[in-house]
Amino acid sequence: MTATAENPWMAELLSRGGPMVEFEDVSIGFEGNPVLKKVSFRVEPGETRILLGPAGGGKSVLMKLVNGLLVPDSGRIRVFGRLLSEMTEREIFQMRAHIGMVFQESALFDSLKVEDNVAYRLEEENVDPKEIRERVLEVLRFVDLEEALEKFPAELSGGMRRRVSIARAIIGRPELLLYDSPTAGLDPITSSTIIELLVKQRDVSHATCLLITHRLQDAFTLATNRYNLRENHMEPMLNHRIDPSTRFLVLNEGRVIFDGTTLELTHTSDPWLREYIE
Repeated sequence: MTATAENPWMAELLSRGGPMVEFEDVSIGFEGNPVLKKVSFRVEPGETRILLGPAGGGKSVLMKLVNGLLVPDSGRIRVFGRLLSEMTEREIFQMRAHIGMVFQESALFDSLKVEDNVAYRLEEENVDPKEIRERVLEVLRFVDLEEALEKFPAELSGGMRRRVSIARAIIGRPELLLYDSPTAGLDPITSSTIIELLVKQRDVSHATCLLITHRLQDAFTLATNRYNLRENHMEPMLNHRIDPSTRFLVLNEGRVIFDGTTLELTHTSDPWLREYIE
């Protein structure tokens, strides 16, 4: 989707410049237990930001804060240049129409066929049925699942369900994509297929992405590969180059302990980070 009147926030953001997502001293806790502690970072337009860190470090909570599903105890969050705290529920709902979310467990509707799962958002927006059908076929072709149109989620493998979830997230042509551990629970071969799909989506749409992963191999594959559209496969970047749009954010015990580029992360002298990435 382009920056048109359909998304006035994006049009305004591009006209004046600024990050797609910005956290300023954001803290949140549950039942007296702090989860995020004064977290600050920015995600620029077109950037792929990879969130790393031990389990329980607050990564999934951070993702829900971006989508307006949780409200912080303190601090400020801007998405598309707008403060979430100043937006009404209706405005936050409208904002989500420009965000694609891929949940860790796919979160498909078991009672709906693949076609209806993928079309769900467009049907809610009362898009013309003919256009819905065309766009569903388009995104299912993109994730190489056109043949699964009439299947139910229970008939699909874990990797196929994850690809349907990605198709559902991108059908609205969002400016911002949120991936919560998209390869969690998958075997290495299937995980590689999903990561290749994410590289393809990044290089075709140039959408801004925020991605959680517990697999360092997945993270560095994203950073060091590109999608060759002519040959229709992922391949390493030439001369050991690194994707300049990929940056890392590492959380530990609710705090940001690293915010920077792939090279800065791999060449860090911080003892904890060295141990973590090795």
